[in-house]
Amino acid sequence: MLVFNEIFHWNKLDQKERDSILLRPNIIASSDLKKKIRLILNDIRNFGDFALRKYTKKFDKIDLKKFFIEKERMNNSEYFIDKTLKNAILNAKKNIELFHDQQKMKCIDLYTQIGVRCQQIFTPIESVGLYVPGGSAPLLSTALMLSIPASIAGCKNIILCSPPPITNEILYIAKICNVNHVFEVGGAQAIAALGFGTETIPKVNKIFGPGNLYVTEAKIQLNQLLPGLAIDMIAGPSELLIIADETADPAFVASDILSQSEHGIDSQVIVLSDSLGLLKNILLHIDKQLPYLSRKDIIFKSLKNNKFILTKNILECIQISNIYAPEHLIIQTKSAKNLVHNITNAGSIFLGKWSPESIGDYASGTNHVLPTNGNAISTSGLGVIDFQKKITVQELTPFGLKNISKVVEILALSEKMDAHANAVIIRCNAIKDKYGK
Repeated sequence: MLVFNEIFHWNKLDQKERDSILLRPNIIASSDLKKKIRLILNDIRNFGDFALRKYTKKFDKIDLKKFFIEKERMNNSEYFIDKTLKNAILNAKKNIELFHDQQKMKCIDLYTQIGVRCQQIFTPIESVGLYVPGGSAPLLSTALMLSIPASIAGCKNIILCSPPPITNEILYIAKICNVNHVFEVGGAQAIAALGFGTETIPKVNKIFGPGNLYVTEAKIQLNQLLPGLAIDMIAGPSELLIIADETADPAFVASDILSQSEHGIDSQVIVLSDSLGLLKNILLHIDKQLPYLSRKDIIFKSLKNNKFILTKNILECIQISNIYAPEHLIIQTKSAKNLVHNITNAGSIFLGKWSPESIGDYASGTNHVLPTNGNAISTSGLGVIDFQKKITVQELTPFGLKNISKVVEILALSEKMDAHANAVIIRCNAIKDKYGK
């Protein structure tokens, strides 16, 4: 199984060619898919649990009488999990909790001038829905990455949905991460249920979690349809960019490429290097490692999206990376940590040859829900703050109001907002009547 990938010489390309090789795989919901999702949303909205059962039977081939997972089943789930796996879950949970606990924002409380007190406080989003995909295997890591920050943020009602048959591992994670309710339902119908609410599943204020094209399209349509509903982000196919110099280990780089490529046939890896010899060696090591991997068929198709680019130096690699704005960025160069201050756009960075991207996917402590499709230019990965709201507070004394009143009055009148000015003037007159000043 030979992998044929052209090595592009960046400085021999014109601007149009440069733009072309940095394009992501074109994943766009068809008009037919959009119509199907619209029908599912309308059915769930109008027929609730009845429609949920219909779509669960149709898509998951399971005829469920109820979706709610009883507490007893959650509590007993740990007895059906391999001890080694349980310890791995607990280790990952500890690291993720340690890192996310440090993300708690400090409230602001200060006087901007005498008698004018301003505060910023944080309150949790009351009800959140966490979607954990099923697919070929239950995504235990996603259950951890969503439920831990929700718990730390203090969300009162944490609801988790995952396709049937839901596994004991997912139930165990839900139990130890303070998830309030678990429902055995997946796909676009689960997203619809979280958005509209049904007889069984309560409506939430914000929906989190990745999914396939159907799930993503359901999130997009719900977000447009329901003004009071928020979503975490629109997640596209997973992506990785690697910057490597001649000191990089080609076997390590190849393993990172293959690990990223097994996410799906629409995943993408961009490799940037100033060493032609390294790029050629990486391709050889991909051929050596690929035949022994269980998901080699998926990986082989995904590798067609990959690009190998030769640059004149590492600084040029960084410039290209900032243009691409990758979800994951690996830097395998001499003194890699010295390059971090030059990175402006990336979801998560992995430094040095001993920091594979898969560590961040599971257990280092950072969150693996990250911006894709170039959105790292303006957005960040998931964190505790995404499960909270900022609220500002103002409190003025009579002296504070009198002291700032002229500023507000002048600005309000300049905008022809005389009612705004009047709200200040009336109070200032009352202060003058009471205190004679």
